[in-house]
Amino acid sequence: MKETQAHLQQKKSPAPQDERDDQEDKDNRVFKAMANPDRRRMLDLLRDARRTTGEICLKFPSLNRCTVMQHLGVLHKAGLIIGRKDGRCRWHYLDVSPIQRIHQRWIKDYAMPASELLLKLKNELEA
Repeated sequence: MKETQAHLQQKKSPAPQDERDDQEDKDNRVFKAMANPDRRRMLDLLRDARRTTGEICLKFPSLNRCTVMQHLGVLHKAGLIIGRKDGRCRWHYLDVSPIQRIHQRWIKDYAMPASELLLKLKNELEA
């Protein structure tokens, strides 16, 4: 019985390495999803407003509906969009939280020195 409880407790709280690996997998899915220019254009469309699958298909006349739906599936698995069914329509919404997470981890720290340099230059020019 004690062995079973210990085993269950280990399952409930993943090790820190497991959490890092899980986060790496999520980040990899986001980067993979954003690597395709058609998917980036789909995200741009959804940034402006929610859209149905049919509306998205109309914006990509060079792609068939099946290909658009595959792209939407990749975006959904990456957590970049949320889909909600309403009757016969599926509405797609942009979820910016994965992009914000990427920004916090990869971009923010690299952008800080550049913005500090620009502020220093501005102050020197105004002096």
